[in-house]
Amino acid sequence: MPKEKLFSKSYLFLLIGNFLFFFAFYLILPVFAFFLMEEYGINSSWAGVILSCYTVASLIMRAFAGYLVDSFPRKPLYLAAFILFTLVFAGYSAVSTIALIVLLRILHGLSFGLVSVGANTIVIDITPSSRRGEAIGYYGLMNNFALSFGPMVGLFMHSAGYSYHSIFMCSLLSALLGVCSGFFVKTDYKPPIKRPSLSFDRFILLKGLPASLSLLMLSIPYGMTTTYIAIYAQQMGITISTGLFFSFMAIGLGASRFFSGKQADRGRGTWIIQIGMGIAIVNYLILTSTQSIMPYYNTLAQVLFFGSALLMGVSYGSIFPAFNTLFVNLAPNSQRGTATSTYLTSWDVGIGLGLLLGGWIANFTTFNYAYAIGTLLCFISGCYFHYKVVPHYQQNKLR
Repeated sequence: MPKEKLFSKSYLFLLIGNFLFFFAFYLILPVFAFFLMEEYGINSSWAGVILSCYTVASLIMRAFAGYLVDSFPRKPLYLAAFILFTLVFAGYSAVSTIALIVLLRILHGLSFGLVSVGANTIVIDITPSSRRGEAIGYYGLMNNFALSFGPMVGLFMHSAGYSYHSIFMCSLLSALLGVCSGFFVKTDYKPPIKRPSLSFDRFILLKGLPASLSLLMLSIPYGMTTTYIAIYAQQMGITISTGLFFSFMAIGLGASRFFSGKQADRGRGTWIIQIGMGIAIVNYLILTSTQSIMPYYNTLAQVLFFGSALLMGVSYGSIFPAFNTLFVNLAPNSQRGTATSTYLTSWDVGIGLGLLLGGWIANFTTFNYAYAIGTLLCFISGCYFHYKVVPHYQQNKLR
């Protein structure tokens, strides 16, 4: 039988919008801590607290986003949240107090939470079920391209002396173009779902909780890396732009997407996740040892540093679409949004913990301790996934 069509016009516009959305997000991600420390004179631990406000707000929204996109028209919710997300970038340049920065971070997190759940659920709606893992993989590939170019451009602009206002305006323009792309996405009308009285499963996929804990542990070191890797490079004395770290990471992410989604569609998702976890353990072991190697073998340390980015990309690029498909397979069609929300909420909780933990470690000690903790968390997650999550998934999956 011929494969069902995947690349419809709506899907392509959604891919473009997703790239622009995450490019805007990733452009300011590695420089926002510098912005807070240089413009407002706060230390890295407080910067971590302020940065985590974004994640906490996104987490709060995720608790309701699944219910909202399952109960109301998805495209209007997606566009409204995307517009709010876009406007906040202008606010960063306009305000002048920490209190207002915190407020904007909260608004940014709330809008980010709804946009990401809405877009991810629309992908599932407009693509054939037989190619869902592949569709999610290509959709995530746009995140990878954004992860490649966004932090690299942001760090290059920062090192070249561009003002933070200029960096925020670049993000604003990217997000604005993403909103325009979103208007061209066509979705079928879905009547509102009549639900029973208020219950916990309106907001979280209960069958996905074991997988959520495993994913959360994996996301903590990921959050520390994407936010504080430039600070770690500074501590070690690496002079090559750390923007290249994200480029190598994106290459690994992109390469893994071409096979991980297809393998998930063939029922090998749990196998792919476990391989990705093993690679992640190796990656964080390398990052842990790099600082100790640097004083003696400078060139080797830098090769390992950027090589670990490639491994990190391969590991998480394999894990992302497979985990997403796992959550969707545990949910009935009426809870697609809730399944997506639960998946992304687990990720956000871990990212937020990573921001707090990374900021604290950067302020009080050297950052290689963060990656030692990350290695341990990935190992625990791998064991828990193999012995608990896989059997639970096999017993409860619906497709």
